[in-house]
Amino acid sequence: MNSRSLISLLFFVRIYDKICRMKKSDDPKKHEDASEPAPPDHGEEIKPSDYLRAVKAHLRGGEQKDAFSLLLRASVQFPDEPLILSYYGCLQAIVDKKYRSGVEVCKRAIALFKEKKFSGEEVLYPVLYLNLGRAYLAAGKKKDAIEAFHKGLQYDKSNSDLRKELRGLGMRKKPPVPFLDRANPINKYIGLILQKAKKEPEKHRGKGTRGK
Repeated sequence: MNSRSLISLLFFVRIYDKICRMKKSDDPKKHEDASEPAPPDHGEEIKPSDYLRAVKAHLRGGEQKDAFSLLLRASVQFPDEPLILSYYGCLQAIVDKKYRSGVEVCKRAIALFKEKKFSGEEVLYPVLYLNLGRAYLAAGKKKDAIEAFHKGLQYDKSNSDLRKELRGLGMRKKPPVPFLDRANPINKYIGLILQKAKKEPEKHRGKGTRGK
């Protein structure tokens, strides 16, 4: 896992922790007894985000088996937490080689997340579909993996992890004129024009910066 992926994971972990806290604050049971003590602080209570931070550390060190063991415990403690289940299902397919179960767990994670209906939850869909796609890849289902990655991009078109997976599978952008072959001179010419047009604003921005 590269540094950009780790930064993305940390970003998702923070948002997910915030969503979990929002859910707890909306729980009517919490207000039934005003004399009930406040929940323990971060140092006393293990949260889903705590597990995910530890998982991130294991993945950074290339320790997928340790990350999977940690997620196994986390999934027992938090059986209905979508992000925990998503990572667990992904590594179940990759590490434990239980492909069908891993894919189903990832699907269940997405279904659970949709049921919760939190505001702003769309930011987490890319990572949920990323994990599902990786589980499909481990199972050798390339077509299903590509479909999952594309679904993730519907929520974040610039997601670098999803795009990297698609590039690794040989997925390229469609040519400017789709009904012509990519090697057709017309597509090549239009491609060069588009590439040049894309570079022009960057060149002008650079000149403007130097002028200051």
